[in-house]
Amino acid sequence: MSPAASAVPRVDAVVLGGGSAGELAASLLAEQGMAVVLVESDRVGGECPFLACMPSKAMLRAAHLRSDLRRHGTEVGAVGAPTDGGDDREAWRRATAWRDEVAAHRDDSAAAEALEKAGVVIVRGHGVVAGPGLRVGVGDRTFECDRLLVSTGSEAVVPDVEGLRDVDAWTSDVALASDELPSSLVVLGSGPVGCELAQVYASYGCRVTIIDHSERVLDKEDEAVSEALSDALCRDGVILRLGTTAERVERVDGGVRVHLRPGPDVEAERVLVAVGRRPRTSGLGLEGIVRDLEDGAPLATDERCRVIGADRVWAAGDVTGVAPFTHTANYQARVVVAGMTGEPARADYRAIPRCVFTAPAVAAVGMTAAEARREGRRVAVEVMDVSETARAASDGRRGEPGRVVLVADLDEGRLLGAAVVGPGADEWIGEAVLAVRAGVHLDVLVDVVHAFPTYPEAFEPALRRLRALL
Repeated sequence: MSPAASAVPRVDAVVLGGGSAGELAASLLAEQGMAVVLVESDRVGGECPFLACMPSKAMLRAAHLRSDLRRHGTEVGAVGAPTDGGDDREAWRRATAWRDEVAAHRDDSAAAEALEKAGVVIVRGHGVVAGPGLRVGVGDRTFECDRLLVSTGSEAVVPDVEGLRDVDAWTSDVALASDELPSSLVVLGSGPVGCELAQVYASYGCRVTIIDHSERVLDKEDEAVSEALSDALCRDGVILRLGTTAERVERVDGGVRVHLRPGPDVEAERVLVAVGRRPRTSGLGLEGIVRDLEDGAPLATDERCRVIGADRVWAAGDVTGVAPFTHTANYQARVVVAGMTGEPARADYRAIPRCVFTAPAVAAVGMTAAEARREGRRVAVEVMDVSETARAASDGRRGEPGRVVLVADLDEGRLLGAAVVGPGADEWIGEAVLAVRAGVHLDVLVDVVHAFPTYPEAFEPALRRLRALL
């Protein structure tokens, strides 16, 4: 740390929050020779490696293998999916053991040690920004900094439903740290997290009901995507109560009763809340440096990820409210580091992939048709059934839910967006991500040769039909 005349040590940068964005930014800044303090009240690395992305993907992998075994007789010997089909609870025990191993048993020691080895000073505790200047207090310690990065992430939203807080409702992070397999589960919310966890629990014999006021799952994506995923969830035994509102929750023998409008009510052993997340900005002392800050509202940033109206303050990750994914947080962290070190860099969010790791997987990028039309664009939409590909036949997946949805600007002759529902869609969406990001013309895209037999061949008929409309 640089010497200071006062008792308050001065550093080059303070990173407030050690999740994905903060961890990466702190490491990169330290590599540049900066004196960096990272303030974290919980785990270095945030929720993604310990309570969200990694444990959920481990559970989904085990669940999908188990479902494939039951549906196709596939001989797999993976963790959580015994080749004989096995007992649900024993398979669940194996799956949660694998989940905990993947999540490093929720121990952030390795992540913290790596940061400290890189030269980052980690201060455990709740950081609060205080004046004059950029000062951050953590307990009885105070640091003054030349640059401040706010990367405090987000927190689960618990809706204001009567009785919900009195029944020990789970949030996703609680569920993904629990070994409990309830016999029945009500999931409030049909977004990505709700759909993923509903499929996990249903794969192990749990009776799952999804409740959402929206008329369709994943209602921010194109309708063809929602339809395909709904079919897959119903195939797995998930009960969908869409267009329904939870009005009250109460304890009953054996669990809870959720009162719905319209009825009938539903009873279950557990309730899981997955209605969304909100930026974590309250209690940080940001009111003194950020104008018109509202509790739970994201920090508004410019294209360089600088907090608007605040000098020498940047923000990255979920706290910005922009595409709340780990890959977005890491992207923003690199933009922040570039700005703090004087390099030109601007964030471009037009092609941030959105993935839901269900079976089949859902992946999307860019605009939906509805969004493009709201902007006044002249668009065309083409849909291809993934199950019609030769790869689906060779994999024994004929007739299973799957779609490719392409949205093109007819005046520009370029893709504005794409969505894929199908096996491994999260892996092969990359072609569309590049096409949207680089503005590749349809003339080029229709000339791309795909290996045979592969699922990305499903792009070809839809692209040719779009090209013919120009």
